[in-house]
Amino acid sequence: MPQPAASTLMLVLGSTLLLTACGGGAGVKYPTLDGAKPLVIGHRGAAGYLPDHTLEGYRKAIELGADFIEPDLVATKDGVLVARHEPNITATTDVKDRPEFASRKTRRTVDGVEEEGWFVTDFTLAELRTLRAIQPFPDRDPAYNGKFQIPTFEEVLDLAISEGARVRRSIGVYAETKHPTYHASLGLKLEDRLLDTLARYGYTGKTSPVILQSFEVSNLQYLRSKTQVRLVQLVDASDINADGSIQLAAPFDRPYDLAVAGDPRTFASLLTPDGLREISTYADGIGPWKPYLIPSRLLDNDQNGQPDDLNGDGQLDERDRVMMAPTDVVKNAHAAGLFVHPYTFRSEAKRLASDFQGNPAAEYQLFYELGVDGVFSEFADHATAARDN
Repeated sequence: MPQPAASTLMLVLGSTLLLTACGGGAGVKYPTLDGAKPLVIGHRGAAGYLPDHTLEGYRKAIELGADFIEPDLVATKDGVLVARHEPNITATTDVKDRPEFASRKTRRTVDGVEEEGWFVTDFTLAELRTLRAIQPFPDRDPAYNGKFQIPTFEEVLDLAISEGARVRRSIGVYAETKHPTYHASLGLKLEDRLLDTLARYGYTGKTSPVILQSFEVSNLQYLRSKTQVRLVQLVDASDINADGSIQLAAPFDRPYDLAVAGDPRTFASLLTPDGLREISTYADGIGPWKPYLIPSRLLDNDQNGQPDDLNGDGQLDERDRVMMAPTDVVKNAHAAGLFVHPYTFRSEAKRLASDFQGNPAAEYQLFYELGVDGVFSEFADHATAARDN
């Protein structure tokens, strides 16, 4: 049975306050795999403030304290790796407002699901350079829409080097191969392009300032056969149910390469002790959706068969959920020698469970005390402040 949410949170926050009272990060061993303080990874840059995957957004994340910046990588028609969240760029660029590209609107099947829109794989780099990024979240600041270009992977690497020199600390690049099976089906395999680029920078070992991640399995196994840079198995799901259990519906039920191969393993099965040991044969860490580590649930205190609207605003969102007891995923991953970097931490009140009372620091502290080795955050300033203060 889960502990009451309030008691769970108080226990964790009490421990965190004790850690802070003893000097915070100075000389104190964190409950991470190696005792180092958790990394702050700028998810898509500084996505809470600026449009995703732009040099300006990555620079902002570094200014806000991020240790790593995270580009999602897709390939152009002419084989150049660029930073976009998905091959479909309808929601992240101004392409739909560009009449010169109206004829490029099409349908493509990505991970078994047919999508309509404009796809990076139908544009050359030169064409893509004429587009500008937009904020995909309608509730976030649109003031920077149309101002920033789409960067190449090399430009992201160069930015990390130059900004690292400016701020006098190492800045890593945490790159994701997006939809490897989709790209391979178009003759645009990502892996060797990625490795060739990294080799030009001398990034080939575990101490290189780069981490590679994927939701698929076989491409990570291929990468492991070619490089010793750190690799991360991402772990997805389709939703979280009212009772806190993880929902697994296609295409978010399993790595898509496993689905194609008829492999019955799901994302959830990857996080069993046996699954984690298997991951440790080809990867250095896992990047799970955070409810796998600490789930949350909706309440039905009046027993009317409907979830309670805890804050009385007439809608159900994260503010109406309560945190449950942690799972054993972090403990089991560490036992398998894997670090754990959960995603995605966002600071808006409607994206925080009721326990946190609109304070993102409380959520970070809960996960830091659990022993996560890093967090994917869209508000790097909040993540670093909760870790370091």
